[in-house]
Amino acid sequence: MSAPRLPAQEGTLFIVAAPSGAGKSTLVNALLECEPAISLSVSHTTRPPRPGEEYGRHYYFVERVEFEREIAEGIFLEHAEVHSNLYGTSRTTVAGLLAEGRDVLLEIDWQGARQIRQTKPDCVSVFILPPSRPELERRLRGRGSDSAEVIERRLHNSREEISHAHEFDYIIVNDRFEDALGDLRSIVHAVRLRAAWQCRRHEALIAELLG
Repeated sequence: MSAPRLPAQEGTLFIVAAPSGAGKSTLVNALLECEPAISLSVSHTTRPPRPGEEYGRHYYFVERVEFEREIAEGIFLEHAEVHSNLYGTSRTTVAGLLAEGRDVLLEIDWQGARQIRQTKPDCVSVFILPPSRPELERRLRGRGSDSAEVIERRLHNSREEISHAHEFDYIIVNDRFEDALGDLRSIVHAVRLRAAWQCRRHEALIAELLG
């Protein structure tokens, strides 16, 4: 008896969201170093680059008029306005990577995550929480890259963002960085051990065991 041949396995779409200052980008960058099989989808944004950020590596920085034109053309898988700036994810880029069997990670906000869950309900979503409100404020002010007005707006908006944490599949509290990174990696590993994924990965082994 031989096992039925399964279709090629599409990659998994991971979504990571958090309020500004929770440490999302630092966690995601560390995860990508540990898990090279995951591709980060670079988002488009109308916000200006921060010191050290590069076009095409951190974001595709575009003018608002160009971004709005791309919305009208249906370029984005999701898009949202966050802290008075527009952010969006390229539909074709994500679809192409997933079709190749690559896992893809998106750093987006809760609005974008909600849009993607509606069109791709098999995605895996993670929300990052700070350990406390004072620590969230300390991290925002410690960046040294935002004005006092921007920091206050981000702190104010964080309440709305955190109120949507329950909509996600997983929640991680980023108190001790090493623990939070371990939790994030555990989620990735658990997803890859799901039966559907493993049956495709070990198709030859299963066929041998059934032979």
